Amino acid sequence: MAKSALHKKGTEMRRKLMGEAFTDKLDKTVYSSPIMQKFGEVTREAIFGTLWTRPGLDLKTRTMVTVVSDTATGRTPELRMHLRMALNQGWTENELVEAMVHLIGYVGAPTVREAMIMAGEVFAEIKADKK
Repeated sequence: MAKSALHKKGTEMRRKLMGEAFTDKLDKTVYSSPIMQKFGEVTREAIFGTLWTRPGLDLKTRTMVTVVSDTATGRTPELRMHLRMALNQGWTENELVEAMVHLIGYVGAPTVREAMIMAGEVFAEIKADKK
């Protein structure tokens, strides 16, 4: 089946946001099963091809919105991926942590604590990958 222009656009955006190496790693692990391939096809078109390419917000802002959303809703597995995207768009570790700290008063300490634990793990993984 031929890929749509929106799918191609989404694939390019996904690689831009996540970085080549991390995207390849996800494709070889998480998205290697037929079930997750279907999920990946839809998200490349609908999420990365449509939402991430809309005018009105820059990519850096969109990544912060996504990190805040993941933190507020307790989506720590997704947060793992979106923190990498935010760092790739220029946010610093400190800025991301401060955004999470700010959420303590609005979504609760237990939810933010879990997100911050995940953030620490992601930051350590990224540093280890650079060695």
